[in-house]
Amino acid sequence: MEDLKTFLIDSVLLSESDTLSPAADKVLRQVRREKPDLPVIYVSSGSGSVIAGSEKTSAALKLYLSDNKINSQLVNVGCIGPANYEPLVGVQIPGKNILFYRNITEEKVDPLLNGVFHNDISEDDLVGQTGTEGFETWPGIPFMHQLPYFAKQKRIILGNCRCFDPESIEEYIARGGYSAFVKAIRHYTFEEVCDIIEKSGLRGRSGGGYLTGLKWKHALNTSANARFLICNAKESDPGAFTDRAILESDPHRLIEGIAIAAYAIGASTAIVFLRAGSDLARARLLNAIEKARDYGLLGHNIFASGYNLDIHVRKEPGAFVCGEETALINTLEGKRGMPRLKPPYPAASGLFGKPTVINNVETLMNVPMIMQNGPEWFRSLGTENSPGTKIFALAGKGRMTGVIEVEMGTRVSTILDDIADGVREGREFKAIQLGGASGSFLTAEHLNLTIDYDELREHGIGMGAGGFIIIDENTCMVDLVRYYMDFMRNESCGKCIPCREGTGRMLEILESVIKKPMNEESGTTLERFKGVMQLETIASVMKDTSLCGLGQSAPNPFTSALKNFRDEFEEHIFDRKCRANVCRGLRTFSIDVEKCTGCTACASKCPVNAIYGTRLQPFFIVEEKCLGCGICHDICKFSAITVK
Repeated sequence: MEDLKTFLIDSVLLSESDTLSPAADKVLRQVRREKPDLPVIYVSSGSGSVIAGSEKTSAALKLYLSDNKINSQLVNVGCIGPANYEPLVGVQIPGKNILFYRNITEEKVDPLLNGVFHNDISEDDLVGQTGTEGFETWPGIPFMHQLPYFAKQKRIILGNCRCFDPESIEEYIARGGYSAFVKAIRHYTFEEVCDIIEKSGLRGRSGGGYLTGLKWKHALNTSANARFLICNAKESDPGAFTDRAILESDPHRLIEGIAIAAYAIGASTAIVFLRAGSDLARARLLNAIEKARDYGLLGHNIFASGYNLDIHVRKEPGAFVCGEETALINTLEGKRGMPRLKPPYPAASGLFGKPTVINNVETLMNVPMIMQNGPEWFRSLGTENSPGTKIFALAGKGRMTGVIEVEMGTRVSTILDDIADGVREGREFKAIQLGGASGSFLTAEHLNLTIDYDELREHGIGMGAGGFIIIDENTCMVDLVRYYMDFMRNESCGKCIPCREGTGRMLEILESVIKKPMNEESGTTLERFKGVMQLETIASVMKDTSLCGLGQSAPNPFTSALKNFRDEFEEHIFDRKCRANVCRGLRTFSIDVEKCTGCTACASKCPVNAIYGTRLQPFFIVEEKCLGCGICHDICKFSAITVK
């Protein structure tokens, strides 16, 4: 083990003109599993995999190998991408490509391995194969990169999120990891690292798209006796899970990115601000930090460079507003998570009044590759003003869901039609919600837009942190906006009046729209319409006067929905109708006397006793008492209850 550690450290310290010894090179090839002598089984082990049952699958695999006395290697890997395929299992027979199988629950393990080890490959649950030159291919089986889900992606940041062990620093170093960090601290000054990142054009991936290198320079050029680097891993938007997938699948690259960024601004302390409830991500991150410290990559006088660095992990208290950078700083200082006035910006006066750079996970994941391959390489990806790639959490009503990475400049339609494979169950596409709880809705007319900060901004759309939610025709936009406004109201810190009162008033008006009025006076409809018209004024005031980004962007879902789906709002107000039949308060249920048998099932389940009748005779619904819950409709075996 000591020889392995020595070889790995030597590989990190290797200069571009030197080569490893044959013995070291052989060892590193074994660590990389380039030509395994034994069968290797890969099991996905991210949060999505665990939810799908991968831990039981892994236990069943171990039991099979033990019972059949098969000498093999079982490797837990991170999130490979498609959530539909979880648990995902890869099997590699020595000399052959890796075969991937989807949805392998514990009961499928025995027939799967029996077939593979006896050369009787079943096509059930078979996804594809992958391998490199020198391995025998399986005839008639597609390669993973040829599948529609992967074919249109550009997996740079997610490159290690496949057959790599996220808990192995040995494998990460053997594949070239940490060499960019060591190269930076041994051969570049602080300013030169900042220059490289600025030349690359890397922009912050948290939504605003500010130039990362420029932010670093502001902090570096601010006179201070200490500086801080904070990695914001507080991913709390509904429908977003990219940061968690990265932390669980490739924690060492994040640590390397943090280390380079901290060095570039002259910080000796870095903090990862982690989302509460991310237990697996936290465990893997702490494990990676400890191993990096053991290898001398963190600590005092790293590799005799004179640079000191320590990384700490802090768990957020569970409030959405704590993701805002100044509220985040308050939290780390032991104060209530509330935003501060800006300026001064954190780069000038942040944590404990010191210059502080805050970057999100995806931004920092790009840094090691830019330092390794150069700014020109990064510039060759994406568009002129938005180079690189972008990671999205593909969710909602698409046929495929999961974590994806596309090159900047990719059309929105490509993600929807090719990667997500369209809308599931043959339903009609309605919209895409981009940018999380405070994002915007993209309709059919926006599908030709490209993933580019400037182009999206021209259409009033923010990139967001990575949520890409597909919405179909069965979704009520008014109710969806109400949900987001309820979320934002609950998450408001309450410090400033526009956000605190504005979100509450907007929610109140939206809730009045999705249910029938208490009385049918002639002025009721007008009052409801006037309330909706007030929403636009409230939204404008909130954007102009709220203290932080949460309040300023909270009305975005409403303004975007009203702009693109005004007819749905008008239907709710004037016709008291929800075309998607989602809004319970607007649904009207009735019983067809020709079909009703008087079985009493609906009456016994009605929570408000709104259904009356005599057994074996047709029943009827008292509309004034009906809540519109739909229980009666769901429970009726004779299709006697209709909804309008």
